Amino acid sequence: MDKIKKGVRLDHISKIYQDPKTGKDFYAVKDTSLTIEPGSFVTLLGPSGCGKTTLLRILGGFLQPTEGKVLFDGEDIVNVPPYKREINTVFQKYALFPHMNVYDNIAFGLTIKKEPKDVIAQKVMRMLRLVSLEDYADRNVTELSGGQQQRIAIARALVNEPSVLLLDEPLGALDLKLRKEMQQELKYIQQEVGITFIFVTHDQEEALTMSDKIVVMNAGEIQQIGTPTEIYRYPVNEFVANFIGETNIIDGVMQGDDLVTFEDKKFPCRARGFNKNEKVDVVIRPEHLDIVPRAEGMLKGVVKSQLFKGMHYDTVVETRVGTTITVKMQVSQDRPVLNADAGEKISASAFLIDGEDVGELDDAKVVALASAEAWDVETEEPISIKNVEYDIKPEVGSYSVTFTTAAGTSITVKAAVMAENRVESKVYQEEIYAMNFFKKVEDIQESIALDTDLETWASASAWSLEDGEQVEISDVKYDFDPETIEPGVYDVTFSTEGYEYKVSTTRACEEGAEVGLIFRPEDIHVMKKEGQW
Repeated sequence: MDKIKKGVRLDHISKIYQDPKTGKDFYAVKDTSLTIEPGSFVTLLGPSGCGKTTLLRILGGFLQPTEGKVLFDGEDIVNVPPYKREINTVFQKYALFPHMNVYDNIAFGLTIKKEPKDVIAQKVMRMLRLVSLEDYADRNVTELSGGQQQRIAIARALVNEPSVLLLDEPLGALDLKLRKEMQQELKYIQQEVGITFIFVTHDQEEALTMSDKIVVMNAGEIQQIGTPTEIYRYPVNEFVANFIGETNIIDGVMQGDDLVTFEDKKFPCRARGFNKNEKVDVVIRPEHLDIVPRAEGMLKGVVKSQLFKGMHYDTVVETRVGTTITVKMQVSQDRPVLNADAGEKISASAFLIDGEDVGELDDAKVVALASAEAWDVETEEPISIKNVEYDIKPEVGSYSVTFTTAAGTSITVKAAVMAENRVESKVYQEEIYAMNFFKKVEDIQESIALDTDLETWASASAWSLEDGEQVEISDVKYDFDPETIEPGVYDVTFSTEGYEYKVSTTRACEEGAEVGLIFRPEDIHVMKKEGQW
């Protein structure tokens, strides 16, 4: 095959769809421009729904863009149908003809073009040699393995001598071992034929293994374009860093050229062009960290876990715990009050409230805090609570609250006014708040997302002392089994995120071991914070 060298450019391509449920427009691809060099192996990489397959289908002529041009060798081919483009496509589902043998499947396109039989034979046999299946010409395609079928699909696409081959997740249906073999095979084939390959995948390893250039996409937009090395070592934002392999991202502050602070320490790095005191994201890959005796560490921490992976250990080292607060959860059994004459039941739980929140109380909030409810005994239909009596004062203490229906069915519970429960961390410049609370056994057992519910019930929140921004509560721990919980008092602990480092090391460590971490200045990559361009 003659090595045809024709470049492709996507010029401000957008594709807009309408959401069938809301009727609103949304971008599958948004204002995307991309130049693909002739003879290169380019991979469109990103999660499902990022727009990579949409772009590929626009290139192949299977979709019309809403806006923009597709330039092939300088000419706009947006309105050129797929069969007239010098572009062929290989799909995940091979679309081979089951009633034809291998030879006839590969020859199909040439036969349609009515090329001479001897020319067809030469081209088909050349393709079979290229994909290492020259002895399979007479086989029925249904007798072939998945990897062999994929090779036939590629040979059928290449035999027509396209200038560009599009591959839409062609290895997705293969098992892991075969995928790895085909990765090498595809790269070899591309180098042999010398044409442009545009490959779509969500598999980072595939992209890094095969590509000359990787285009990382998310939410219909290109995030970064570069070589595998550039994408991996120098991601431009948090999305790329997290999507391409395992990584550690730490909050940092630039002190000037080649000097960054994180974890309250200054470290030399290889970063320029940032403002002094600019907040940044610091990226260190797991393989660029090593574990040493604690005294020798640039950072010091505790081994939280270690998994043996054959050639190395995947290790997690915690260098700081988050800011933590522990509260009491008093759990009671639901014991509703029965009014037999009225055929009603009513229930409510004791509850806790901060003194400073007392002034904002109204009947609806008190009903909610006490989980008060009434219902018809026979039909179980809810009954309105007509009267809520309370005299809760901001002072710490215990106060009676009475709930009553129109028929006079009533229940009285206790409301405990508490002082604020806060923990302030001067070291990490953050504060966390939560309140003690009451709950019923049924509430715990019926919870679908218990961690989230516990945060809500305790009104748990955390924030930065520097700028007042909310800080995520990343960990919730408790000392009970939700399925078998009984009435009693239980500890619930909320924590902000600490610093944990993923480390790829050959050193075996016991969980709980105190260790140090070291790294080199060139292994620190500094990125701008999102939204600070």
